Amino acid sequence: PLQRRGLANRAIRLYHTAHPRIATGAARNITTPCADCFCYAQNALSPMNKSPKNISPKNISGMNISGGSPHWRHFDGLQPYAPLVQSMQEHAAAIRAEGAAEAVWLLQHEAVYTGGTSARDADLLAPGDIPALRNGRGGQWTYHGPGQRIAYVMLDIAARGHDVRALVHGLESWVIASLADCGVAGHRRDGLPGIWVQTGNSPSGMDKIAAIGIRISRWVSWHGLAINLDPELAAFDAIVPCGVRDGGVTSLAALGVQISMPQLDQRLQARFHDFF
Repeated sequence: PLQRRGLANRAIRLYHTAHPRIATGAARNITTPCADCFCYAQNALSPMNKSPKNISPKNISGMNISGGSPHWRHFDGLQPYAPLVQSMQEHAAAIRAEGAAEAVWLLQHEAVYTGGTSARDADLLAPGDIPALRNGRGGQWTYHGPGQRIAYVMLDIAARGHDVRALVHGLESWVIASLADCGVAGHRRDGLPGIWVQTGNSPSGMDKIAAIGIRISRWVSWHGLAINLDPELAAFDAIVPCGVRDGGVTSLAALGVQISMPQLDQRLQARFHDFF
């Protein structure tokens, strides 16, 4: 473990030299830049240069991120951002300090813009009356609000093999599989965060349907992902979502998928153990 931590810290320092705007912590207190860009540090730990796109990530890098069943909690109504994140941080700390159960929390937030560790002021264009808050997760600016499913994922990464790269790939694969069950083909984009769909409505032809941003403290993950079921897409016009300028934002509803939030939750819960 000490050798692994030293390799990860060395890779993080090298990454900061080339990418000073990306802020991460030590290997025990890591953030991912919105989605899958933390893979640089994990390359010091694995001979693999890219995450495979068509296999289960349970044994990436020879490690196993499968484990027991987390406790699933559904929150009713719209949740204020700051108090909920504080509760999540406390639970993540209790997993390490007290052996609390791993957890996945499913909820919707009140409208808010959140900026991660690499969020740039210039990318917060016109938030208007919607609060704009900075937090400790990886990534840049995103929007949370009604009609968007948030999944906060608190897992003991130490017990699951100390493999952050496999964790991020697993989260991506979980979203892609759940979207497939809704009849939507989700894709990764090389070097860019989130899960995307081909719409032809943006310069790249790709629009983002899900964002992923995590933080790891003492080898416990927190924060997680957001899937656009039917949010107010115009709210994303006030930011440059995750700093990506050649892609738009879409939702299941915009793609013509008629599905309720409970039905989406069922698909997420059913697919979770395919990857964790």
